[in-house]
Amino acid sequence: MVLTPMGVRFQGRMWPCTIGKGGISGRKREGDGATPRGVHRIVGMLYRPDRIARPTSWASPIGPRDLWSDEVHDSQYNTLVRAPYAHSHEKLRRADPLYDLVILTNWNWPDAEAGRGSAIFIHQFRRAGYPTEGCVAFSRPHLHEIAQRIARHTRLIVP
Repeated sequence: MVLTPMGVRFQGRMWPCTIGKGGISGRKREGDGATPRGVHRIVGMLYRPDRIARPTSWASPIGPRDLWSDEVHDSQYNTLVRAPYAHSHEKLRRADPLYDLVILTNWNWPDAEAGRGSAIFIHQFRRAGYPTEGCVAFSRPHLHEIAQRIARHTRLIVP
């Protein structure tokens, strides 16, 4: 998967996508809204079993207590945590459909460096052209098709 100005090139197709509102950055920081430059490997996939069927055999369900820590001063920074969790976090089980299917990259993981930015996910976009907080996002149909085509360790290249 290679990010280009026209979208992501993957398996002979161009997939329209959106990226972070901060553009692409070689100096990613927590909260900057940028998509980090680099080669990112796919390390996991999460899905909402109450909303969609399991997309691949290696996808894990998102439970009601699942959160993602974005607290730079916590030892669990940039990892999946469970409620109750007293620090800054993002809910994975959202009311909207953005995280019904989440593909995890290895950005600043598994040994997170504080402040370097948490979780760069591949997920559904709100609408075409609407930027993310740094993630790469696709339309729902494209995201589901990509999820069935990728494997663990597939690379997402952000030049």
